[in-house]
Amino acid sequence: MSVEIEKILAAAPATTRGQPTQLSCDPKGERIAYASGKSVFLRSIDDPSLCKQYTGHTTTTTVAKFSPSGFWVASGDASGRVRVWDAVEAVNTKGEYAIISGRIADLAWDGDSQRVIAVGDGRERFGHCFTADSGNSVGEVSGHSKVVNAVAIRQQRPLRAATVSDDSTMCFLHGAPFKFASKAAGLHKGFVMGAAFSPDGNTLVTVGADRRIQLYDGKTGEPTKQVGEGVHTGSIFAVSWAKDSARFVTASADQTVRMWDAGSGECVQTWRVGEEGSVSVENQQVGVVWPHGRSDGLIISLSLSGDLNYLKEGSEKPVKVVQGHNKSVTALGVAPEGKGKAITTGSFDGKVCSWDVSTGVGIVVEGQAHSNQVTQFASAAGQTYSVGWDDTLRTVQESTNNFLGTPIKLPSQPKGIATSADRTIVALNDSIAVYAANKLLTQLPTDYTPGAIAAFGSSVAVGAANNTIQIYTLDPSSGTLTPSHTLTNSTATISTLSFSPDGAHLAAGNASGKIVVYKTSPATNQWPVATDRWSAHTARVLSIAWNGAGTHAASGGLDTNVHIWSLAKPGSRVKAANAHKDGVYGVAWVGEQQVASTGGDAAVKVWAVKGLQ
Repeated sequence: MSVEIEKILAAAPATTRGQPTQLSCDPKGERIAYASGKSVFLRSIDDPSLCKQYTGHTTTTTVAKFSPSGFWVASGDASGRVRVWDAVEAVNTKGEYAIISGRIADLAWDGDSQRVIAVGDGRERFGHCFTADSGNSVGEVSGHSKVVNAVAIRQQRPLRAATVSDDSTMCFLHGAPFKFASKAAGLHKGFVMGAAFSPDGNTLVTVGADRRIQLYDGKTGEPTKQVGEGVHTGSIFAVSWAKDSARFVTASADQTVRMWDAGSGECVQTWRVGEEGSVSVENQQVGVVWPHGRSDGLIISLSLSGDLNYLKEGSEKPVKVVQGHNKSVTALGVAPEGKGKAITTGSFDGKVCSWDVSTGVGIVVEGQAHSNQVTQFASAAGQTYSVGWDDTLRTVQESTNNFLGTPIKLPSQPKGIATSADRTIVALNDSIAVYAANKLLTQLPTDYTPGAIAAFGSSVAVGAANNTIQIYTLDPSSGTLTPSHTLTNSTATISTLSFSPDGAHLAAGNASGKIVVYKTSPATNQWPVATDRWSAHTARVLSIAWNGAGTHAASGGLDTNVHIWSLAKPGSRVKAANAHKDGVYGVAWVGEQQVASTGGDAAVKVWAVKGLQ
């Protein structure tokens, strides 16, 4: 038995309101690189489910840039460190360098793929120039008095570089080694957000929060002209050139991406993201890249919500939108009617997404979503029910991917949710509530604090804070819960529960990493232990899921690992180590030999399980 990664339904780029988010494409225009959480993702543009994840950083990543050769990626994080690593497998690290004492905001490579300039928010300095292979200094970034937001390097010799800052200036550097040459002050009236040299090296452009687009001579750094005055109505966060150096695009908080003719200064085309006339913060455009090496003229912009918008000339709206989570994915559910191929995920910020596992396409569920962390999903009769830290119970119609009706306000914070016999059972802080058709049937107070919950037929299992599992019998008509049995085998708090598809077994994972499987016998009220040997996790077990035959189970925990267990051979298990950075929050079988997992890295991954025995 073995398990290996099959595809990554990748996390969306992480965004921050009021800040630009840097995007990068490889020279062939095949992949896009961006930072998300503590990882960097290299994602295929044409097939977004083909993805590589780099996990070498130990703090939040902020920027990633392909080298002009396409063989290396440089990425920076919030601690001021830059790592250089291979772009093929995203594993081998060439070097790690401490650059500044604060957040790295942007990186730029020279045309030889040898030198890198990193800039950001430092105390002693705001940037540094170094060699990619050894970290040796090849100059300095000076002339700024505040955070440097972006850097660009001219790809031709003589080498030139430009940095732009919150101090409203652009500093021009000559290299190599890079040294301060001149400063353009008094042009921008606010934070300068982006800078880019044209591919032919003749023109430099800067954009900023004052909505100004300023052009300069690429060799001397002398200002030449301003274009597009008064066209953008919001801060301009990013700029990117076409391969022909004749046009460039800008991304703005006014929800638009605009294409400009560099020669005439005219706006050639405008794309507006979102409904016409509507104003949405989530649709602010905070990043843009024009992939070179492609013949289809594709432009990719980034919304504040994390959506990647595929734009093309002649089309007013995005031709494709790639959606996903950019916060920890805390809940995972499977729609039975989708035969395991449709999964629902919920994240720390309340966003709920629906995924087609076979295509890797994910879309955000429309409607009134949770305003806080999604706790758990449960599905029944074509609907998915979710509970979250906003103390609400919400319903998703699986066929339309919409939230239905008005959410139900719960009396306290939910710990978990389960469904059985068209009834929805919610574990609360001090009680268990049973709902039918979005109406409360009964609420049973408890003398313990409920935790995990699972249900099958008339049996309802609830994990208690006193290390026990309380078994109840559900009366479907009245919704009454009758206590029937207490399981006391656990040595730690029960953190997750799962019935096998045939209801013959109940798996219970606890806070110490141990899983105990019980044989269910509601008729005799005897629940003997089937196995207590599933004990390879080294931290809290957060999710357990059974395969369709009920012979194997998958589990995920805070130790970042996914395990596949055999009921017939309890000692026979396989591990997907470091499956998700910062912990695995959800697992689910999406086929006879496929397991999906979610975690703290905001990614959804699909694993191929081979040789089940």
